[in-house]
Amino acid sequence: MDAFTHGLASYAVTRAVFPRASRATMLAAILAGSAANLDYLSASFGPSVFLDWHRTATHSLLGILIVTALSAIAVALATRRTQKPDSFRTIFIAVLVACALHVGMDLTQNESVQLLWPFRTQRYSANWVAPFDLWILLVLLAGVLLPQLLALVTEEIGAKSKAPRGQIGAIIALVVVFGYISARAVLHGNAVALMEARTYRGELPRRVAAFAESDSPFHWRGIVETDRAFHDFDLNLVPGSSFNPDAAVVSYKPQSSPPLDAARATESVRRFLEAAKFPKASVEKTNTGYRVQIRDLAQQRETHSGRRVVAIVETDPNAKVLSEELAWDQKM
Repeated sequence: MDAFTHGLASYAVTRAVFPRASRATMLAAILAGSAANLDYLSASFGPSVFLDWHRTATHSLLGILIVTALSAIAVALATRRTQKPDSFRTIFIAVLVACALHVGMDLTQNESVQLLWPFRTQRYSANWVAPFDLWILLVLLAGVLLPQLLALVTEEIGAKSKAPRGQIGAIIALVVVFGYISARAVLHGNAVALMEARTYRGELPRRVAAFAESDSPFHWRGIVETDRAFHDFDLNLVPGSSFNPDAAVVSYKPQSSPPLDAARATESVRRFLEAAKFPKASVEKTNTGYRVQIRDLAQQRETHSGRRVVAIVETDPNAKVLSEELAWDQKM
C-alpha cells in the first residue's frame, strides 16, 4: 500500500495499543511502520536491483526485527534525558507492532512479499486488496481525524476529558479495516471458485487467480491458465451478475522451441520466474536469431507503479544465448 495509508495505520495501531505513548514513540512508530516502502528506491539502480530488493528485505520477518531494534534503540537514546520517557519495552513493542502491521497489510495485496528473506525465495500474497485502496485510506483517516475534531469541540464548550484522546477512534478504524479486508477475502474465494468451475475453449483450468481492483470490492481481475493459453477477465461479483468464460482476452502460449528452452535456462529468466505469478513468453525472429521476452501477466494492469520488469534473451539461429538481461517493460 502507499506510504500515507501505512503511516495512518501505524498511528492508529500505536494510539490503540499505547494511547499515552510519547510523541517520540508515536513518531518512531509512524516512520518505522512506513520504512518498508523505502525498498522502492532500489528502482533507481536498475531493474535487476529492483527485482532483488523490492518487497524482499524490508518486507521480511528479519527486516521487521532489524528496523524495530534500530528504531527502538535510537528513540531510547534520544529521549533518555527527557522528563518521563517511555520505557524501552513500550517503544520496542509500539515500533514492532507498526512494522508487523505494514507487512501484514502488504501480504493481503496483489503484489507478493518475500517474507522469509534471505532464507527462502518463495513469495506470498493473498490478492485480497489492491495496491491502493481508497476505502481503507478513508476509514483510517476518519479514525484518526474525527476524534481530534470532537475533542476540540468538547474543549471549546468547556468540558475536558482525562481519557487519552483518539484511542477509541483508532480501535474502531482498525476493526472496520479488518472487517473490510475479511469481506474482500470472502469475495476473493468466490471469484476463484467461480473460475475454477468452468471450462475455457474446451480446456480445464490449470491455475486460477483473482486480483483485487481498487474501484470496488465487487470488481476483480481474473486470470486462468490452461494448457494452451492465458484467459484474462474482468469479474463482476455483484449479486445477479453473470460470468461468461468466452469473454476473456486470450493470450496463447508459444510452442516449445530451442530458443525458448535456452532462454528458460538463463540466470536472468530464473530470477524473473521466482518473482512472476503468470509468466508469459513471446518468441520473435530477428536478423541475428531470436528474441525471447517474458512478462508477468499479473502486473500488466497495475497502474500504481511505473516499474515493471521484463526478462529479455537474445539467441543466434542455433539457439545459442547471445545476451540476457532484466529490463524495464516498455509496454505500459
